[in-house]
Amino acid sequence: MYYSNGNFEAFAKPQKPAGVDHKSAYLVGAGLASLAAAVFLIRDGQMPGKNIHVLEELSLPGGSMDGILNQRGYIIRGGREMESHFETLWDLFRSIPTLENPDVSVLDEFYWLNKKDPSNSQCRVIENQGERLTTDGQLTLSRKAIEEIIKLVMTPESELNDVRINEVFTADFFESNFWLYWSTMFAFEPWASAMEMRRYLMRFVHHVATLQDMSALKFTKFNQYESLVKPMVKYLQDHGVTFQYDTVVNDIKLDNTHNVLTAKTLELTVGGKSKTLNLTQDDLVFVTNGSITESTTYGDNEHPAPMEHEIGPSWQLWENLAKQEPALGRPSKFYRDIPAANWSISATCTFTDDRIVPYIQKITGKDPHSGSIVTSGPVTIRDSNWLLGISISRQPHFEQQKPNELIVWLYGLFSDQPGNYIHKRITECTGKEICAEFLYHIGVPVSEIDDIASKANSIPQHMPYITSYFQLRAAGDRPLVVPKGSTNLAFIGNFAETEVDTVFTTEYSVRTAMEAVYQLLDVDRGVPEVFASSYDARVLMDAVYYLNDRKKLKELPLNTVEKVGVNAFLKKVHGTYLEELLHNAKLV
Repeated sequence: MYYSNGNFEAFAKPQKPAGVDHKSAYLVGAGLASLAAAVFLIRDGQMPGKNIHVLEELSLPGGSMDGILNQRGYIIRGGREMESHFETLWDLFRSIPTLENPDVSVLDEFYWLNKKDPSNSQCRVIENQGERLTTDGQLTLSRKAIEEIIKLVMTPESELNDVRINEVFTADFFESNFWLYWSTMFAFEPWASAMEMRRYLMRFVHHVATLQDMSALKFTKFNQYESLVKPMVKYLQDHGVTFQYDTVVNDIKLDNTHNVLTAKTLELTVGGKSKTLNLTQDDLVFVTNGSITESTTYGDNEHPAPMEHEIGPSWQLWENLAKQEPALGRPSKFYRDIPAANWSISATCTFTDDRIVPYIQKITGKDPHSGSIVTSGPVTIRDSNWLLGISISRQPHFEQQKPNELIVWLYGLFSDQPGNYIHKRITECTGKEICAEFLYHIGVPVSEIDDIASKANSIPQHMPYITSYFQLRAAGDRPLVVPKGSTNLAFIGNFAETEVDTVFTTEYSVRTAMEAVYQLLDVDRGVPEVFASSYDARVLMDAVYYLNDRKKLKELPLNTVEKVGVNAFLKKVHGTYLEELLHNAKLV
């Protein structure tokens, strides 16, 4: 496997791998990574679809890419923020037809929609019950905070094993709007992994200019289950792929003779009954190890989401594999000892009461029933003790949603603090209470809050592992996509290790899937490299301009010696191409 860029590789169809007709694939889990791997097996590996088997513990596919209407009501546990440079994601969806028109790809539909209705937040942060933060739109980074960002980026990843974000940044950084935007957009906490923070800074440096308005983000037509998962499942079923639900993979027996690692047996529980499946060298196994949404519990208007939960089969499978072979990672680093203050609760609120519409319009500048995207990502409530975030997607967010229904997704990043209106921790709150806290913070009069909250249908969801991607980690804590010496076993998803890219993204799931398929089948086509924005001088110059809140070089807070140096530098580059780049970046 190798990485590539440019459209020479992007448009190429690889030759059929030798012996692929006689190979089979077993995919553990039916989340985005597994579905993507199955597509790549068919499209690029040219494996017959009937040879591919998806084994899923639940009764439906999709994993964390969810969105469902059931007896509780509409439920979304989260949303996926996407951008132009999710290279493997778009490589995947260019090949998946929409459900409505087989001549239109999911990428086509997504492209047209986001051209017609682009993301653009008119208010990123509120406080004082619905008032826009006075400094919203500014990053408010001090010189010291910017120097800390640069120092982290310049630190090799090998020196950041088990280092926390709050060990590399000081109060100057955490008091900035940059951190407020960054942490609430990506769900970082101060005690999360500095290693992952560094990856994010380098991966998304090209978005520094749009942190405050989120204009770089792109969103699906409906929830991700309907817009992305369902078309993929139909594509795979049309190609003969087998989906087997209510199937738990308890263990995979491995042989590691002479440093050649081979998956030999799948130990399953199918419909409550034990089953063993013996594998051959031609049987490929793709494991989604770990899950951020496994063991989710649900509440309702009158009941909190229960806090008690099982570990879950995906974590247990990873534990069983790691016991056999230490090179397969340390799963306990990710799902045990998660800080109590972390994000663990989100809620889906469905309103039919239009009394909240004026308050949403005041904040967003948009009519939530217009069909246009509303918040363009999160609106953060700065003075919320829960650090509550609000996200309202295009309505309808579900194809079957009624015109008078408005769906609002809420999440609180701090789970250990009492609310400002409801004096309980968010983990203790019913759906109605979480909704009431939201209504209070957007400015609804106290006299109306309880009535509106009672008429809404609000479903809290407790996700004990939702921030496990960001737990402290070191080299070797996650297994390589294809472990060294492996002949038929690969790991996919956000708990597999691939270089450079960032977890908690759809792109990471698809990238690991592509890398796994290309390695195990020896597909002769380049995997698109991670967008190399951190190597682009233009992007870095833009970042300097926006990190300093749109200041030119001569306007920066420099000492006398530094000012002399800048003046000498500008004199030296006058009339050159470098001056042109500086001018384009607004630095001169």
